[in-house]
Amino acid sequence: MRSKIIALALFAFTAATVVLYPTSQSVGAITPPPAIAPPANERPRVEMVFVLDTTGSMGGLIQAAKEKVWSIATTMASAQPAPEIRMGLVAYRDRGDDYVTRVVDLSADLDAIYATLMDFQAAGGGDGPESVNQALYDAVHGVSWSQDPQAYKVVFLVGDAPPHMDYRDDTQYPESIAAARQRGIVVNAIQCGRNGVTTRNWQQIAQLGQGRYLQVEQAGGAVAITTPFDEKLATLSERLDKTRIYYGTAEEKTKRQEKLDAADKLHAVSSVESRARRAAFNTSTSGKANFLGDGELVDDVASGRVELSTIDRDHLPQPMQAMAPEEQEKLITETANRRNELQQQIKTLSEQRSAFLREKVEEIGGAKGSLDHKIYSAVREQATKKGLRYEADALNY
Repeated sequence: MRSKIIALALFAFTAATVVLYPTSQSVGAITPPPAIAPPANERPRVEMVFVLDTTGSMGGLIQAAKEKVWSIATTMASAQPAPEIRMGLVAYRDRGDDYVTRVVDLSADLDAIYATLMDFQAAGGGDGPESVNQALYDAVHGVSWSQDPQAYKVVFLVGDAPPHMDYRDDTQYPESIAAARQRGIVVNAIQCGRNGVTTRNWQQIAQLGQGRYLQVEQAGGAVAITTPFDEKLATLSERLDKTRIYYGTAEEKTKRQEKLDAADKLHAVSSVESRARRAAFNTSTSGKANFLGDGELVDDVASGRVELSTIDRDHLPQPMQAMAPEEQEKLITETANRRNELQQQIKTLSEQRSAFLREKVEEIGGAKGSLDHKIYSAVREQATKKGLRYEADALNY
């Protein structure tokens, strides 16, 4: 019995190569993914796409984005009622660079989004204007926005250089933003730095997109405070990840292994503070989808949605296939109990961490100029129109 459990653990959590999402590098029209129709009686949706300039001058902001993704997600999760959160990314540079755009579709699997974001580095550019027009076109037409009219759908354009308006074969941003409005997508524009030409374009983009124009320091000005709870939360988060056991067909198991690989990657390369923020998100109601994904055996069985005895033996992880039914049940029960204990510890520490951070932010005079605060202020105002309520002090750092 003991050897079988050890074998299962080794099987379930062995790291492989993270498979990144397909990218778009063309400058012409792209074929959009199919729109997703909302199932009945589901939670409200938040669909958020960041359109991010990844040229050389944006290094500080890109690093800030890597650090703050989980804070943004946790803040989004604090709404009442708790929403389903999907995020996407359009990275852009300019013609002649390594790529023009790279599109990461909307997904509830934020681990995969984050694993992709970690690979982006600032490079290229240097000639002033960038391919903002193509980036906005891809954000509107190349992403699988839902058909739910009640979803809060939002784009945050983040950059420091104006768009090329001299490319004759471009779809210019007023046309893309008009299409966004027809689909109920709000477009906000966050300017990094103070380039005057960028300011004029970003203000017009925000006005046309029924969003907000926001300006931050070149590096983003994100709040970065280390807490005495970060190390413990990062450790507990990794232990929690190791309670996940996936089942399904061979193809489904391969796909679910990619999710485990993405988590392994972020534990290996992301900061302790970022992993602590992710721990808080994964134990929220909205974070459950990111934590579990699809086909997670422990949750499916413990919740009663699936009877262990009805699962085809070859759909179980290989080591479980050799176990007697009572051994399988015992493994599921023990893993579920361990998961509940870890989640409770994370929730308690996350609350203490949040209180600590609020106190420290007050000591430095607040964070109204930060990237965190400006994104939250826009979301809080706009999401209210879709029935989502955010408290004034709900911002997570």
